[in-house]
Amino acid sequence: MSEQEESDPVYAIVRAGGRQEKVSVDDVLNIDKVSQEAGATLTWQPILVVDGDNVISEADKLNGYTVTAEVLGETAGPKINIMKYKNKTGYKKRMGHRQKHTQVRVTGIAAK
Repeated sequence: MSEQEESDPVYAIVRAGGRQEKVSVDDVLNIDKVSQEAGATLTWQPILVVDGDNVISEADKLNGYTVTAEVLGETAGPKINIMKYKNKTGYKKRMGHRQKHTQVRVTGIAAK
C-alpha cells in the first residue's frame, strides 16, 4: 500500500450559516458572522463524513459525529459597489457594501 492510500483524507460537509462547506482538519474558512468571540469553540453536526473509502450519510450514524472549529476573528468580504441611475432625470445614487464574516479553523472531525 502506498503512503497516500494509508492517509486518505477525512473530510465532512457541514451547514455553516446559509451554506454548506466542505471541511477537513486545519482548514481555515470564512463563514457568515456568528456571535462568538475569538477563541471560542463552534460545534457543527455534519451532513456527510468521508473517511477514506468509508462514506457516511445516514442520519442515525451521523449522530455519532461532531465537527469542532475555533473562532479566529471577524473579517469583511470584498467591497461591492452599487450604482443606481435613471436616464433623463438626473437621478443617480451610489452605495457600497462589505459583508461581515467570521474566520474559523477546523480543529477536529470526531466520532462521539
